[in-house]
Amino acid sequence: MAQKGAQLDRESFSCSICLDLLKDPVTLHCGHSYCRNCIKAHWDGEDQKGIHSCPQCRQTFIPRPVLGKNTMLADLVEQLKKTGLQAAPADHCYAGPEDVACDVCSGRKLRAIKSCLVCLASYCENHLQPHYDSPPLRKHKLVEPSKNLQENICSLHDEVMKMFCRTDQKSICYLCSLDEHKGHDTVSAAAERTERQRELEGSRQQIQQRVQDREKDVKLLQQEVEAINQSADKTVEHSEKIFTELIRLLQKRSSEVKQQIRSQQETEVSRVKELQEKLEQEITELKRKDAELQQLSDTEDHTQFLQNCPSVSALRESTPSSSIKIRPLRHFEAVTAAVSELREKLQDILREEWTNISLRVTAVDVLLSEPEPKSRADFLKYSCEITLDPNTANRQLLLSERNRKVTLMNQLQSYSDHPGRFTEWFQVLSRESLTGRCYWEVEWRGGGVVVAVAYKNISRAGRGIECVFGYNDKSWALYWGPNSSTFWYNNIQTSISGPASSRVGVYLDHRAGILSFYSVSGTMTLLHRVQTTFTQPLYAGIYIYYYGDTAELCKVE
Repeated sequence: MAQKGAQLDRESFSCSICLDLLKDPVTLHCGHSYCRNCIKAHWDGEDQKGIHSCPQCRQTFIPRPVLGKNTMLADLVEQLKKTGLQAAPADHCYAGPEDVACDVCSGRKLRAIKSCLVCLASYCENHLQPHYDSPPLRKHKLVEPSKNLQENICSLHDEVMKMFCRTDQKSICYLCSLDEHKGHDTVSAAAERTERQRELEGSRQQIQQRVQDREKDVKLLQQEVEAINQSADKTVEHSEKIFTELIRLLQKRSSEVKQQIRSQQETEVSRVKELQEKLEQEITELKRKDAELQQLSDTEDHTQFLQNCPSVSALRESTPSSSIKIRPLRHFEAVTAAVSELREKLQDILREEWTNISLRVTAVDVLLSEPEPKSRADFLKYSCEITLDPNTANRQLLLSERNRKVTLMNQLQSYSDHPGRFTEWFQVLSRESLTGRCYWEVEWRGGGVVVAVAYKNISRAGRGIECVFGYNDKSWALYWGPNSSTFWYNNIQTSISGPASSRVGVYLDHRAGILSFYSVSGTMTLLHRVQTTFTQPLYAGIYIYYYGDTAELCKVE
């Protein structure tokens, strides 16, 4: 109780302006006391009004009173300081707008430090002391300060809600359990709290376990990122080194070919010039002899002429026929052709090996594949530009629209010989290889079409089934027509059904081994789906089996 008395003394001897102990106290005519400097500063602000008032009771004074020191009050303050009176609570100890205020404090309320669920009141440190000192109050449930204590009161019976109705899932008071909640499954609020606390702890344990699992996953992913970066950096370094060596090798071979050409050029030019000089010398000698014979021919003295004229046989021996023979097409054009042939072979090798390299790159997949697209808009995100390869087209297939459209003709087309051409079946493959995720659509006109994918090493020559889309283990084919449709792989037929449509959509997830065919009209309908493992890059294929029919790789948007 001494502490409570001290608190009352602090409040009684505090200035209501500065909220601190009175300093040089003065008392107004109304009886309220203030620090001299505090009330003086307050009245200084009221001087322009001509009326001065008490900050607490608002009594006015005209004129401004002369302030006199309250000697007795000053002595009391000094005496109480010596007996242990502490300074008034600091401003931060008072309750602010966001704080829970003490329900016992009068005047300016202090901040509550606890709320009592039995008393349904909140207390500051001083007013809470009885709950620590009094045995009956010690049994009360103290919690952190709460502004919602009134929510614990039943609005019907004005009683504390100490029970819980499991039937209606709400807190109730004892009278509620006897009235509108009679017959319901009711328990004490403490029992329900215990049960729910147990469930809560179970949920927390699950959440904490998930947090630990996710932290392990994050750590694993971080390690995977570091491994991917290290592997990629190392591979880039090695690849650059290998390509640099290849470039240097090509440059070396280019320099050697150039040097060899120049050396042979010099040798042949030297030989030709040497022979040219001999022939020019011979021409000079022949011209000299011709001049002598001309001079002899002009001699009028017959005896002189006969004595100096050589025999006819000597003249014939001195004029042999030309012995120079030039070999046709013996210049360096053949070297150019050989280099061009090398370039084409290198391009073919690089194209084929580049596809292999690209496949190896896209095969790097440390996470599971994303789910398949659902809507056509999702599929179009993976649309790819595909063109048909004239070097694979059967000679009766006419390619047009920049090699996107194919038509089966009665007459042969003027294609050059190529080992990749289908010789017997009316088939054609795409120029581009397909890896990763791809989507394309084929629009057809006529009696039907075969939409397929195949490995590059599918056979091309002959009429055997090893060349036909879907009849071997190197191709997958949808035979799509207006009356019946089938899917073929490795010479095994699967009947399919779906809405008639002149457009077929093909979705490929090479990495996941998924190949799906769709009928595309107003909506997309799945016709057939393949789940397998693709070991090589794939190429889009089209097979037409009626003259005049067409199929076109659509530009989808």
